Amino acid sequence: MSFITRRKPITASHHVEGEHRLKATLSWPHLVALGVGAIIGTGIYTLTGIGAGLAGPAVILSFAIAGAVCAFAALCYAEMATLLPHAGSAYTYSYAGMGELTAWIIGWSLILEYTVVCSAVAVGWSGYAQGWLAAHDWGLPAALAGGPGAGGIINLPAVLITLLVTGMLMVGTRESATVNFILVIIKVVALAAFVILTLPSFNAAHFHPFMPFGFSGHVDADGTKRGVMAAAALIFFAFYGFDAISTAAEETKNPSRDLTIGIVGSMVICTAIYMVVAAAALGASPFDVFSKSGEPLAFILRELKHPLTATLIAGAAIVALPTVIMVFMFGQSRVFFAMARDGLLPRGLASVSARGVPVAVTLFTGVVAAAIAGFFPLKIIAELANAGTLAAFIATAIAMMVLRVQAKDLERPFRTPVWWLVGPLAVAGCLYLFWSLPFLTKKLFLVWNLFGVGVYLLYGRKHSRLAPAE
Repeated sequence: MSFITRRKPITASHHVEGEHRLKATLSWPHLVALGVGAIIGTGIYTLTGIGAGLAGPAVILSFAIAGAVCAFAALCYAEMATLLPHAGSAYTYSYAGMGELTAWIIGWSLILEYTVVCSAVAVGWSGYAQGWLAAHDWGLPAALAGGPGAGGIINLPAVLITLLVTGMLMVGTRESATVNFILVIIKVVALAAFVILTLPSFNAAHFHPFMPFGFSGHVDADGTKRGVMAAAALIFFAFYGFDAISTAAEETKNPSRDLTIGIVGSMVICTAIYMVVAAAALGASPFDVFSKSGEPLAFILRELKHPLTATLIAGAAIVALPTVIMVFMFGQSRVFFAMARDGLLPRGLASVSARGVPVAVTLFTGVVAAAIAGFFPLKIIAELANAGTLAAFIATAIAMMVLRVQAKDLERPFRTPVWWLVGPLAVAGCLYLFWSLPFLTKKLFLVWNLFGVGVYLLYGRKHSRLAPAE
């Protein structure tokens, strides 16, 4: 069998030796919290305003469209995660459905996605944290407040929060998931407070005209593309993160039930939260006013004479970001772990501690993410995470459809409804959004994967556990 097409047998993947087996400690509330923790981050504090600036009041429709595209992908993930309840997410699904080389490319893309997201979010957290420190006259020296690209030496807060989250994950999966659960509750309560405080000032007139820039959109003189779909292409990136739930499949007590609830449930909850918060913001303030603010929710509350709550809402962002770092670092370490267990990366990295945690992989992930956050400018490279995500979504949908045709008799605890329609819609929607990415992003994504293919040909191809089967 060619190394390009050799596949991991689905039945064999259930038998993993104890030293390289993750411990099942999570139930569906933990999984829903993981999804909400990843999806509800700073995006809801910033993209509500940016999206409104691109689509007007119809940004609510943009949230619904972006959520629908993600929902199609989520249904495909739910089927594959319950069919293959093992670490690795889209990498594992591609391995079983399309072969080793495709699996490597998807796994390599996921490593890029998760690591860069961790680093970018850590830098974002650093900005919020330094603003809070400065407000209390505890500002850091310039040399410690940013990396070389920002006029400093190292972004110390970004490094520290990344290493703190790494240490938390190394303590244990259930323990870190419990902390995430608590922080997610704080975020949701803060958003609920925003909605409650803005309702008395709700003005339906702010929704007219509903679609000032049209549906498909147009390009302004300054080159900005506006319209419902333009906003949806941007807002989509506030939704991804639910895929990290599937990386926890092997650590789930009842995969056939809990994974479906976690993946689909977190998507439904987050879509509803985004739409309700956007509606509350639009009802309380004209979109062309709050869309100009970098912190639109806090801006609206200050305009409504709720300065204390505005400060608390802004502070909730400081709470929100570490949960995002935690979930994506968790996902990256599990993908890396799965690739090492399959021999495509050094197998020594696939050992787990007594608590069932892949310590070596988690530590490596944390150190790399901390280094990137501390020293490198992320404005351009952070967009690469979007490309990696879309590639994983497309691969999962295709793997689901391939196995539906080639392995019809497999027992599927969850079956994607109308799979022959949902699968193509997920692929088409993700391809459209991928095409909407900047050209430089797509070029860098190609370069990253060409480098990855080189690593695979030099190491992974020869050391794969399936190599003797050639």
